[in-house]
Amino acid sequence: MPILEIKNLIKKYHTKNVIDNISLNVDSGKIVGLLGPNGSGKTTLIKLLAGLLTATSGDILIDNKEIGIETKAIVSFLPDRPYFANWMKVHDILAFFADFYRDFSMKKAMEMLKLLNIGVNDRIKTMSKGTKEKLNLVLVMSRAARLYLLDEPIAGVDPAARDYILRTIISNYSEDSSVIITTHHIADVEKILDDVIFLNEGKIELNSAVEDLREEHGKSVDEIFRETYICLGGII
Repeated sequence: MPILEIKNLIKKYHTKNVIDNISLNVDSGKIVGLLGPNGSGKTTLIKLLAGLLTATSGDILIDNKEIGIETKAIVSFLPDRPYFANWMKVHDILAFFADFYRDFSMKKAMEMLKLLNIGVNDRIKTMSKGTKEKLNLVLVMSRAARLYLLDEPIAGVDPAARDYILRTIISNYSEDSSVIITTHHIADVEKILDDVIFLNEGKIELNSAVEDLREEHGKSVDEIFRETYICLGGII
């Protein structure tokens, strides 16, 4: 049974369909790359799944539940920018997550923070952008969620940090859950992806298993992506 089912989904801003009548399913136990040029609708779709935006029309089911309180309890969302106040220390954020989410594992979070040399008394305002992004990922992946939504999780971090983030994603989700990742760093991420979805102007251009794509085209996902959007006239 799919963890995510989308049918005839439309999100309209004024007269423009930012998400334009898309339908797709995502099975449990998958890591899915949601790829597309700027303005293709990736972040809008992620926010619809997270319950931060309301669809104009169409249906979204997560674990067979409509978007609402029940889905927010089983969805763990990483936005594309840090969202904690600079005055906060790491222990403040840990306490916030522990109070807010029943599925948050303080033990798992502490283990990951220790590996990253992030202290519980470290203050947000003293952290680099990369450290903030690693902290946010630790918090999101310390939940026992059914669906993880990661919007640009490796943007702005060095290659070593990217490797750690990708290892963290792989090692902290289960066969009962799935991960959807948006990214422009396709060459770095494609090694962990099971499936990819290409978006363009709110429409699905391609939805396929990564291995099927490689066998069919004899090329990497990154190469296929670049060729697809050059043909479509997209800006990568």
